[in-house]
Amino acid sequence: MADLLRVPAVAAGATEIVLAEWTVAVGETFEAGDPLAVVETDKAAVEIEAETGATLLRTLAADGERLQVGAPLAVIGSPDDTDVESLLAALNPTEPTKSVEPTKTVESDSAGDVSDSPPPQVAAPPTGRPATAGRPLVSPIARRLLRDAGVSPSEVTGTGPGGRITRRDVETALAGRRAEATRPASSKPETPTVGAAYEVVPHGTTRRIIATRLTGSVRDVPHFYVRRTALVDELVTLRAGLNEHAPLRLSVNDLVLRAVAVAHSEVPEMNVVWAEEGMHRFGSVDIGVAMASDRGLVSPVLRSVEQRTVSSIAENVRNLARQADEGRLRPADLQGGSISVTNLGMYGVEEFAAIINPPQSAILAVGAARPTVRVVDGTPAPVTVMSLVLSADHRAVDGALAAQWMATLVRTIESPLRLLI
Repeated sequence: MADLLRVPAVAAGATEIVLAEWTVAVGETFEAGDPLAVVETDKAAVEIEAETGATLLRTLAADGERLQVGAPLAVIGSPDDTDVESLLAALNPTEPTKSVEPTKTVESDSAGDVSDSPPPQVAAPPTGRPATAGRPLVSPIARRLLRDAGVSPSEVTGTGPGGRITRRDVETALAGRRAEATRPASSKPETPTVGAAYEVVPHGTTRRIIATRLTGSVRDVPHFYVRRTALVDELVTLRAGLNEHAPLRLSVNDLVLRAVAVAHSEVPEMNVVWAEEGMHRFGSVDIGVAMASDRGLVSPVLRSVEQRTVSSIAENVRNLARQADEGRLRPADLQGGSISVTNLGMYGVEEFAAIINPPQSAILAVGAARPTVRVVDGTPAPVTVMSLVLSADHRAVDGALAAQWMATLVRTIESPLRLLI
């Protein structure tokens, strides 16, 4: 029997998503676990997976549409269920049944302008990718880049299979636009200007949602900050030794993630998040990792880090980074955890403070390891130090608790053999 597919809660705290693209065509049959659509949240582009096998009978939202969690997304059911309109009325007679028609022809005279009209959707064969009418095929990453740049796919020539627009095609087109914009003034037509010249770059969907979410975090979450400096000479030496035998190259951040798990295990009162009905205290240490992907800022969550080896942590981080670049993060990958780690040390940033990612209660900002001189046993000595700044939610974490946790973290980093126990 046909049923409504609704927008799921793809990330903790997210109340709306933007539909990036359908990955299943109208009329196509799918199995449980197959990706149905790619949606964007403030954290990442993720796939919505089918809970059961069925056929996509009707889509109720178009690419680029903003939808609330729980809103109707599509009608699914058996291929024999052909009377979609009656099914929609029977399934929820009070629900608006705005839909994207499977077939539609847009006509206009030479003076008309249909550039603001949604592109038509054409029913596809039972198998394969959706057919298109009047618009080129665009890969998910390319679609995201085009949207962020405010460029129509019709302005880019695709070089992929069947004329598909790829990421490289978009980057080449945007590079050409930038080159044109920076040509000498003598080679450009003169236009009147007032004040300093500037270019308006439209906000991408993800950037708008990130701005809204982080503004809400600063407004609603009472942040306070604890700063410490850790000696990392032994940590750097340990990393070099491990990399001689590890199956993949370990980073300082991999070791820091393991150190955060040790600190959370020894100070379990930090492994909590604030909720109106009461504090949520977790039994395992799940840590979000802020990373800059091809699709923007994401914070996938590592699970049970207290039970992992450093090599396992490194492999997990790299797998999540690859999935983020490819738009294959699942909703579950972005949920949970009480703390995140963000590291700008690889960019030479010595110290910074980060904004907490709700509903988590803390985020650790890691700076670059840098040489300095300290007095050791009364004698100046060269050492390598790293700045750590903990942003904490004062509703869930008190200052003394944060200081105790930070002391445990620094002690673990400065005695890094504890990471291997």
